[in-house]
Amino acid sequence: MSRAAAFFDLDRTLLRRSSTLALAPAFRRHGVITRTQVAKAALWQLLFVIRGTSKERVRSASEDGLMLLRGYTPARMQSLVAESLETVLLPLLYDEPLRLLERHRDQGEPSYIVSAALQEVVDAIAEDLGFDGALGTICEVENGAYTGRSVRSLHGENKAAAVREFAAAEGIDLASSTAYSDSHTDLPFLEVVGNPVAVNPDRELRRIAGARSWPVLRFGGRQRAA
Repeated sequence: MSRAAAFFDLDRTLLRRSSTLALAPAFRRHGVITRTQVAKAALWQLLFVIRGTSKERVRSASEDGLMLLRGYTPARMQSLVAESLETVLLPLLYDEPLRLLERHRDQGEPSYIVSAALQEVVDAIAEDLGFDGALGTICEVENGAYTGRSVRSLHGENKAAAVREFAAAEGIDLASSTAYSDSHTDLPFLEVVGNPVAVNPDRELRRIAGARSWPVLRFGGRQRAA
């Protein structure tokens, strides 16, 4: 029998900022990226918050970011994320989605993180918070190391397609399911469920949510203590 589920975007929906940017100092310490690349990532994130950006620009930036992982191993990435979880990522969590997670759990609805962030990142956060699983970007691995090419990149329509495929495999009724996101670039992801919810929406998503009478939630600056 099909059942409803809840799907949560990660960056600026569960977390108050980009998970990748938050991890940038740790990436630099581990030799994944340089100081200059950290500065460029910070600038790109600032422009994203102020101006928004196109789906194509988000996709291109993500692919460029994956190339930086070339030669790095999944084991080292898992170690990096594990050491940064309590001190870097979890303090960025909003309280409100954790309460929504509990509500969905009380209703018998499994909940999942769906993000363009690396699978190793979303897996660690999902496990710590008690989500039922996570879908993230998967980087190709050859000879035990990342190639810098994606096997599955969760941007735009790809994010929606991954949810549809997952729902079909798990017996989830998307028409009765809920999705939460902050960005208009996630419009296909929101449209794949029967109950889309805009969270701290950017200007374009706020306009779309108003036109379609979608619920709009405002999460505050309060963060979960480490």
